[in-house]
Formats: sequence, C-alpha cells, structure tokens
Amino acid sequence: MNVKRFTARNSREAMALVRQAFGDDAVVLSNKPCPEGVEVLAMAPEGMSQIERVAAQAPRAAAAPRQAAQPQRQEAQPRQALKQRLAASPAPQRAEPGFGASVGEDVNAMAMSTLSFQDYVRERMLKRRSAELNGLPDPMIDEPAPPAYAQAQMNESVASMAAQRDQRARAAMQTLGARRVDERAYEQPAPAPAPRIVPPVLRDEIRVQQPVADLGGVGGGFGGHPLNDMPASSRREQEMMSELRAMKGMIEERFGALAFMEKLQRQPAQARLTQKLLDAGFSPALVRKLVEGLPAPMTEESESQAWASNVLARNVHTAEQMPALEDQGGVFAMIGSTGVGKTTTTAKIAAAFATKYGASQLGLITLDAYRIGAHEQLRAYGRILGVPVHTAHDRASLEDLLELLAGKKMVLIDTAGTAQRDSRTAELLDMLAHKSIKRILVVNAAQQGETIEDVVGAWRGAEAQGVILSKLDEAVKLAPALDTVIRHKLRVLGVTNGQRVPEDWHRLSSQALVQRALRSHGQSAWRMDASDVNLIFTAGSVGASAGAASPMGLN
Repeated sequence: MNVKRFTARNSREAMALVRQAFGDDAVVLSNKPCPEGVEVLAMAPEGMSQIERVAAQAPRAAAAPRQAAQPQRQEAQPRQALKQRLAASPAPQRAEPGFGASVGEDVNAMAMSTLSFQDYVRERMLKRRSAELNGLPDPMIDEPAPPAYAQAQMNESVASMAAQRDQRARAAMQTLGARRVDERAYEQPAPAPAPRIVPPVLRDEIRVQQPVADLGGVGGGFGGHPLNDMPASSRREQEMMSELRAMKGMIEERFGALAFMEKLQRQPAQARLTQKLLDAGFSPALVRKLVEGLPAPMTEESESQAWASNVLARNVHTAEQMPALEDQGGVFAMIGSTGVGKTTTTAKIAAAFATKYGASQLGLITLDAYRIGAHEQLRAYGRILGVPVHTAHDRASLEDLLELLAGKKMVLIDTAGTAQRDSRTAELLDMLAHKSIKRILVVNAAQQGETIEDVVGAWRGAEAQGVILSKLDEAVKLAPALDTVIRHKLRVLGVTNGQRVPEDWHRLSSQALVQRALRSHGQSAWRMDASDVNLIFTAGSVGASAGAASPMGLN
C-alpha cells in the first residue's frame, strides 16, 4: 500500500495535494495540526482492498502486542468466560478471521489514529452483522476467537452504537408524540425541558413539520436559525429597491429634460413661449406641461401665445357665471394668514351688500381677539355702515351668535390671522367647523409661489368655498397665484386691488386674470434668456415638481 504524508498551510491546500496525488477517491487516514500548518495522511483507493485481504489472511497471534499493553487482570481471563460473555450480549458480533498482527502492523505503518481505526472496525462489524441477519454463511464459524481485549472493545463499540440508536429513536418518538398531543406548546412559555441527545436529522424533520407562521412565536427555541435574519435581509432589500427606484426616477427625469430641451432647440416657437411663461412667473412644471401640448403647426409667436392664453383661461375657475357673494347670502368666514387683508375684504363685501339690501340684513362677527385692538378696525367699519359688530371668543359663543343672527340674509365672520405653520391654525379651522359656515380663503397675490402653495395646503384650501386674491396692486407677478389656483382647482370668487371700501372689490373673468398675469414682467435683472431656460429644466427639482404637478389636467 502507498501511504503518503502531505503538509500544507491549511486543510484546503492539503486536500488539493491529496487529490492531485490520488484523485477524488483518495482515502484520508488522519488530519492533524503540525508546525507547518496541517498534516494529512492519505492513500490510494486500492489500499483499502489490500487492507481487507491482509486482514482476512492474517494469523490470530498478531494480537499479542495489544494484549501486552492491557492490565494484567484481562490477560488472566479465561477464553471460556469471554465466550460466555459474548454469547450473553444482545447483539453478538464476530470478527473476520485473521484479525491479527498483519492488521496491527499495517495500522502502525499508516499511523492511523485511534478514532480512524475504531471507525474502520465498526464498519466491518456492521457489515458482518448485516450478513448474519440476511442468512448468509458466516465464514467465522469454527474459527478461534480473537484476543479478549480486541473482541471486547469491538463488542462494546457495537453495543454502544445500538444503544445510541435506540435512544435517538425513543427521543424522536417522544418528541413527535408530544407535538401531536399539544401543538400549542410553542405559544405558551414553559420551563426548559431536560436536555436530550437528538441528532440533527430529527431536529430538521421536526422543524419542517412546524408551520412557518408559528415560528415567530417560538421563544428562543430556534435561536440562530436563518429565518431570524429575514427582517434585516428584508430591510436591506427594501433599501436597495428604494435606491433603484430613486435612480430610475432620476434617470427618467434627466432624459425627459434632455428630450424637452432638444425639442425646444428644434422648435423656436416653443422656446419663445417657454421663456415668456417662465418670465411671467409660472412654475416650470406647468410651463413644460403646457408647451408639450402646443400644436405642431403653430410657428408664429403670436399664435402660440394666444393658444397658451386660452388654455390657461379654461383652467382658471372663477365665479363669473355665479351670483356675487353679496347676492348669494349666507354665513361666510374669511380665513387666511396674518396681514393678507381679511378685515378690509370683509368690510368691502359688507359695504357692497349693505348698498343693495340694507344694513338691517347684515350681521358682523369678529374672532380676532389675539391682537390688541384688532376688533376695533371692524367696529369702525361697522359704525360707518350702521351695523353692530359682535365678538366670539370660543366655539360656544360663536354658535350662540349664529343662532342670534339666524334671521339675517348675510353674516360675515372676520377671523384672526395666524401663520400657516402655527398650531392655532388648526384650532381656528376646528372652531369654524359649523355646517352653516362657508369658509373663504384670502390669499395675498403678491407672495411667492412656494408661500402661496404652503398657505393653501395649511388652510385646507380645497375644502373652502373659494379664494379671494388680495393686494393685486402690490403684486409684480400674478402668475404664481394663478399657478396655485390651477394646480389645486380652486375657484376665484373675487379680487381686491386697494384700500378703498367698497370700490376696490372686483369680480374678474378668467381671461382677464390670465391677461393680467401675462402682461406682468419683472425687472431686467430677473428676466431669462435661452441659457437660463436650459439651466432651469436641467435642475433635478424641476423633474420632481413636474411629477407632482402631473395631475393638474390642463384642458
């Protein structure tokens, strides 16, 4: 037989050397650490058959060195007592004939470890026992028995293996029986059971029978299982998918912007219209959506501007076809941020109503008790009109006043002005949550587009009866306010353009508002040229805002 010793830095390199020398069927005899790293003893697969032939032909007297190493009391045991002990064992085993010196010499030559030799002996004994159970002829009949120590060691090994197998079977049956009796054992915490020796195969079988949905309720019984790592893995996958979606959106935005800019370069009429709308103050999202719908035959600047003006006018909703507020009657509450002109607007509408229907049909209520002397402004207008002004401090007093003024044709409520991000804004809206109160949002048209957007969202403009655009005389650009009105589909009930009461209260048509927005231009320092237009549409925020503005639905 050809036994070789291989040394390497680790087991992987050593096994590679073994495969290179003997192939994939090489027999590894031992594996132990050494100063060089790992030492492996291996031989060719033909060596096993040679060992079996030598073991079958070796004389029985070769066990003498092994017997000499045993205690003296075992040497004195008679052979007949050993035979009786073997006969009384539950699973008598017999060794192959000639199990002797040749095997010992071969094992010493191969430097086999004790564990490796025991594994080899156990394998041979199990094969021999299988042959006896199947009724095959036993070649060991009438052969002298092997030495006492060797035979006893082999018998004890086989007996221990049988005992362990029976113990595993009993443990598995008990475990499976307990699971059939009470499947709710995993749902209720119980004391830890006594440790059992359960092989990994049986544990796998039990785990497969456990429903997947119940694994989450097992308290520590499956520690270290890969399923415990699923939440973290899922989070990582979700984060990766979010990043991929963000990357996809960014790529689509970039390519969309590039395609739009290329289109502007090929069609000068669209480029000029885009520049004019941006100069007027409309948002890039609205401009892009409007320009993309421009009919192709339009090449003249006047035609494209007229078409854009008509489209914008169709999307600005006004109360032009509806009765005026002073003619409708009802309970109206003016809401909005501080300083937008709620009190002055209330006085203008009150004056217009008193002129038509008389002061006796008008009721005035103020909720502005936060600022010092705030209610005195409306009281001054009331004294001019001959209408008493009532003050409500809370919701209960407001409801009492509404019941008192129920016979009036129109009741106007002036509210306190708070910032759109103030917590009192929500409290005021809850105070006005009365079924008879119609809220009207007053918006300062001179504010920036982002501020108007924030105000409309905070004051729940979509739930209001409509909006009133105030301070048109102070607004350099009306387009930001109209842009917000178009995006949120709000109705413009009227506009105010001064401090005169009631002369500066007007009801304008949508076409008049759009023409007013397109005529307004900023100073030369704020005007755009072609390069500025390209810069705006290449910014990442434009794509995001365009996506947010897509539900505008221009007609």
